[in-house]
Amino acid sequence: MKIRSVTYFNDPGSPLSEDFFKSAEVFAREARSHFQSTDYELQTIRFASPPFSLFLDDLPSDQVILYAQELEHELMGLGYEYVSLGPALPSKPNSYLLIPDLIRNTGNTFFSGMLTDPEQGLSLSAVRTCGKIINKLADIDPNGFSNLYFAALGNVPPGGPFFPAAYHGESGPNFSIALEAADLAVDAFSKSSSFEEARKELARQMEEYGDELSRLSLELAKTTGAQFGGIDYSLAPFPEENRSLGYALEKTGVKAVGTHGSLAAAAFLADSIDRADFIRTGFSGLMLPILEDSILADRGADGNLGVKDLLLYSAVCGTGLDTVPLPGSATPGQLSALLFDLGALSIRLDKPLTARLMPIPGKEAGEPTTFDFPFFKNSRVMELQAEELGNFFKGNGYLDIRKR
Repeated sequence: MKIRSVTYFNDPGSPLSEDFFKSAEVFAREARSHFQSTDYELQTIRFASPPFSLFLDDLPSDQVILYAQELEHELMGLGYEYVSLGPALPSKPNSYLLIPDLIRNTGNTFFSGMLTDPEQGLSLSAVRTCGKIINKLADIDPNGFSNLYFAALGNVPPGGPFFPAAYHGESGPNFSIALEAADLAVDAFSKSSSFEEARKELARQMEEYGDELSRLSLELAKTTGAQFGGIDYSLAPFPEENRSLGYALEKTGVKAVGTHGSLAAAAFLADSIDRADFIRTGFSGLMLPILEDSILADRGADGNLGVKDLLLYSAVCGTGLDTVPLPGSATPGQLSALLFDLGALSIRLDKPLTARLMPIPGKEAGEPTTFDFPFFKNSRVMELQAEELGNFFKGNGYLDIRKR
């Protein structure tokens, strides 16, 4: 198990202030020193701001880009690897339009677009605009890699450490931890002979590590003045078999993820995470990123696992659709049709869901992906069975869906 990130949440202000950078420098230095003195490998330190659409709303677009570039440059110099400027919001519709240019003009800054409003429901125009953003980002890089830096969010609260969904709320400076811990599930399920035994062993490991990480984090909170927000125990994978959630699911007895029985296995693993006792934040659920998981990438390539399967599993897992390779010919209307489904699920089930969709320019369903990126396992482009929606979905209001 590794620490994927320690994410620091704060408001950088506008204009950027020296006091903010001093606080950010102290946190990065203390966090790196604190965790590197332990047995845990700390992979990255990251920063997340409030939604940029709130505190940069008065700036012209060129000034917003300059602000993002300066913030990224300064934070990289202080030891931060990645920055999130949070989501565009339905209440600020023009903010969505800036995202492609912001991603094009930064190198390590992530953005997102909120599909939902907590009071009004699913924003029809925000969903369609996010489809346009994904389509536009695909053409920036020959492999469609720019969409790695953007996610559409449904019902996602602040404080979660996983990017691109991370953003700061209204509280003071705080931090949370994202783990790369799929190996815990692989180990627990490999050594167990029943669902109950597997659940107990996974919970035992999660709670043991969770207690120690919480103790370390509370110590860090005292030295930095940033409040500890919790652990996102979403068991993030890495593209190796022994760190694959797909492999863990298949150890329950499913022959291939995507075939029947996979939903039950996914529900079991997500429920097991729910039952573990730790200081939690973010999704803390089952994460199924196709390109970041060796077995999931293989099942997508061999045709067992499809986009509809992933959407179905979103009903019982934690994060939704992540790093899903799609045809480069996917239109904004087709992409938004999928986002409508995900956003509706997030509201109806009252759970946070995200969509990080990656149309690959020049490739169609069934063709192999060719990413040269150590955190990806290549797969095949997945079929998108979607058409642009009409009639009611063409409106500019909200789809008001009550949670169950």
